[in-house]
Amino acid sequence: MRIASYQMDLVPGNPSENRKRVQEWVKEVCKEGNVDVLVLPEMWTTAYTLPMLEKIVKADKGMTEPFLKNLAKTFNVNLVAGSFAIEEEGSMYNRSIIVNREGSIVHTYDKMHLVPMLDEHLYLKGGENTGRVFELDGKKMGVIICYDLRFPELIRSLALQGAEVVFVVAEWPEARASHWEILQQARAIEDQVYIVSCNRVGTYDGVLFAGRSMVVNPWGEMVFKASQTEEETIRVTLDLKEVHRIRKEVPVFSSRVPKLYETF
Repeated sequence: MRIASYQMDLVPGNPSENRKRVQEWVKEVCKEGNVDVLVLPEMWTTAYTLPMLEKIVKADKGMTEPFLKNLAKTFNVNLVAGSFAIEEEGSMYNRSIIVNREGSIVHTYDKMHLVPMLDEHLYLKGGENTGRVFELDGKKMGVIICYDLRFPELIRSLALQGAEVVFVVAEWPEARASHWEILQQARAIEDQVYIVSCNRVGTYDGVLFAGRSMVVNPWGEMVFKASQTEEETIRVTLDLKEVHRIRKEVPVFSSRVPKLYETF
């Protein structure tokens, strides 16, 4: 499976300009060669302009979803479309959508773990649906958003549902960059999945972002790590047979004894 991720800087509070930049990137990537899945970072339409988010989203009038559907259909490519703010029933959500080659939304996930360090809970409502896998080109995958990476239960549930790849879309800060790298490798090792992350670069409101979008294989080895500061396209080809080989070699899932694990 051929994957390209866009480690991009963002224009704060300007969905139209960010959509323009994404469209140009998709054109360029698809022109350069075959690709199956394109990946965008977290909150790529607005950045973390939380105090102004509701006003920005209302003014944008729901333009992002049709834009992504048209992009996927036009270029015959699957989109792990990062995440963006969306208003629904009077609440704001940090939502990731997955769009297939036909331009249909096949999966929606609202970030369930909101970041207390950013007061995210003051502006957004956490998702209340369980994490579920989705399929692209017949392969099972999952998606989580940034802070979700700190919660192993979520990624384990996706692996138990058969996920072979878990995408992590993020705006992870440089201040916790070491955690960003270590946690991705830990999640890959313990759940024997590919971890494909897409982070942003640049600064906003005094926060420097970590970049370092990564691909980690099911053995925990770093296949690719992007730079800390530069916009960059990450291109990889994943051999999904490795997931099954490693799960057979180290049979973690058949060794589990969940009846002995306390739940809280």
